[in-house]
Amino acid sequence: MAQAPPQILGIIAGNGVYPRILAAAARKAGVNKIVAAAFTNETDSSIDKHVDVVEWLRVGQLSRLLKFFREHEVHLAIMAGQIAPKNLFDLRPDVKALVVLAKLKQRNAESIFTAIADELKKVDVDLLPATTFLEDNLAAKGLIAGAKLSRAEEEDVDLAWNVAKEIARLDIGQTIIIKNGTVLAVEAFEGTNDAIKRGGALAREGAVMIKVAKPNQDMRFDVPVIGVETIKIAADAKLRVIAVESGKTLLLERDAIVDLARRANISIVAR
Repeated sequence: MAQAPPQILGIIAGNGVYPRILAAAARKAGVNKIVAAAFTNETDSSIDKHVDVVEWLRVGQLSRLLKFFREHEVHLAIMAGQIAPKNLFDLRPDVKALVVLAKLKQRNAESIFTAIADELKKVDVDLLPATTFLEDNLAAKGLIAGAKLSRAEEEDVDLAWNVAKEIARLDIGQTIIIKNGTVLAVEAFEGTNDAIKRGGALAREGAVMIKVAKPNQDMRFDVPVIGVETIKIAADAKLRVIAVESGKTLLLERDAIVDLARRANISIVAR
């Protein structure tokens, strides 16, 4: 980040390696104290090894989250990692969260996270972009791993890019699986990984995946992320290409991603 790092940083830690990688990057940048709100059945239990203070919450305990950050004088925070869709269905909101949810006409990731950001703002906590401290992990334009795309693969990327941008605009999902000009899977509430599995099963092999940011992406949350798990699932589904949006997609554990992609004959390209 361009300005001096905060002395105290809050992390709202979802699942996967993202919270751990963010904590390490923040520490390297000079953050003195890292305070993490973690979620049972979501956040990796090793988070306590990477931060100074952890509070374990149940998804939906908004009052406890706000109280926890106030107690530790957190004024800047970052959302890192997703909450599994099934846990959003199993949500048992506290009174505070119930009031917030009741005001929403549409309940999707962006509307819920925006409402949470508004509640955080009321207790003097600002959400930083989810890419803060991780700017070096953003995908740069061009071929990142694997062989150059064939003409047919380039055409599939071109076609699916426009479709992906449209479903992202409608806030349906951000990922498309395509092969030979036919869209095989569109991501919705199930998430990227299940969309890959569905599309891969239909394609059998050689499909192309496109993942984009929303046209007006709020970089504080729900930014596109590609990690090791994504590549493993893509390899199992025998995908041939993964295309992402440059400058707006985080590549977590980049070296491992590139190595896995090459071994699975998957090309990764950013455009």
